[in-house]
Amino acid sequence: MAQIEAEQNWDVIVVGGGPAGYFAAIRCAELAVELGKPQRVLVIERARRSLGKVIISGGERCNVTHACFEPAKLVTYYPRGAAELRGAFSRFQPRDTVAWFEQRGVVLKTEEDGRMFPLTNSSKTIVDCLELAASQAGVEIWNQASLMDVQRLTDRAENAPRFHVRLRRDGLQREQVLSTRSILFASGSEAFCHSLITSFGHGIQPPVPSLFTFKVTDTRLAELAGISVPLAGLRLLPDPKTEKVSIPLQTGPLLITHWGLSGPAALKLSAWGARWLFEHDYQAGLSVNWLHPLSTEKAFEELLKERTNPENSRKKPSAHAVFSQISTRLWKKLCEASDISENQNWADVSKPSLRRLAEELTAGRYRIEGKGIFKDEFVTCGGVRLDEIDFKTMQSRFIPGLYFAGEVLDIDGLTGGFNFQNAWTTGWLAGRALAKI
Repeated sequence: MAQIEAEQNWDVIVVGGGPAGYFAAIRCAELAVELGKPQRVLVIERARRSLGKVIISGGERCNVTHACFEPAKLVTYYPRGAAELRGAFSRFQPRDTVAWFEQRGVVLKTEEDGRMFPLTNSSKTIVDCLELAASQAGVEIWNQASLMDVQRLTDRAENAPRFHVRLRRDGLQREQVLSTRSILFASGSEAFCHSLITSFGHGIQPPVPSLFTFKVTDTRLAELAGISVPLAGLRLLPDPKTEKVSIPLQTGPLLITHWGLSGPAALKLSAWGARWLFEHDYQAGLSVNWLHPLSTEKAFEELLKERTNPENSRKKPSAHAVFSQISTRLWKKLCEASDISENQNWADVSKPSLRRLAEELTAGRYRIEGKGIFKDEFVTCGGVRLDEIDFKTMQSRFIPGLYFAGEVLDIDGLTGGFNFQNAWTTGWLAGRALAKI
């Protein structure tokens, strides 16, 4: 766009009224006052209201963060971004997030799996806290503000604003042009924002879904919807003749659904395998160990003991599961798949059938035929290339005044509060740097 006179001057403009954008704006405004140089900070959000994902996250309870307070361990929950977040978490981590909210009257509680929620069990508590903090810090929020363009000014004096931001606000017929010396992109995976960012020379990793369930149509799972195992192991199986896959085995509870497989184990594998699965159109082999960490050989040994036990000679193996962690209904399906009928006694089961049952239990092969959705998460992998950002300040390495935080980055975490923690950490670091300019 041609350079025209701006209607308003701002010190910082934040694009995106989500958790990262709010956190950055609040930190910037508060710290600037502490440093004795107050700043005008504006957050623009195209939706009718800000913090929409916070409101509906975690079943409207808001999984704020995770009770993992060791940065070296914390980064292991991030399929992408772990190396960059290691140093970032040494500056602001979940313990700091807990303290930040507690200082503002919001107490968090920890559940057995490490997830942390507000004591009220309501995401409204978190939204109200952020909105109040922003208001008290003097941050201005413009909702229903659609970003049209961002122009970097290269022919002005050194201390003049570096960017012109063109936008349209709902209810106003004309466009507005604002000036700012710093702009922070904290939006999600919006194609238009990505196009603006690439116009500044930054690379974008194309966004693809990161947390999803698996569509698996298999007779072994038929009529078993709702059955779960407490600890399963899942591994993707590439074509051994044409490729290798380095995606690690993922473990955790596994749930059988009407359409396939879900639960933490499936979600974690979908996150680690997000790009590989996308490239293969969500068609892949899947190995399931229903008895993780038990090996096939150990399972076979246990089954042989059952067969050779004199007390079992006239008992039906399909009647009761040998391994307590799986249900009788699932056990019967796997026995059937191993050619062990309901009428057979233990004494009549052959070793080859026991071997097949051990394999079904610990290394059953299934076929992923597509992806489902995970309604409580809205996560993609992809975004601004991480090697182009200084993770001490979240500033572009080659465009002064241009910053990034939150979902716009090529960072994604597993379910459990890790994606919000990325937002709090990168937002806090960006806000601190912006206040010191």
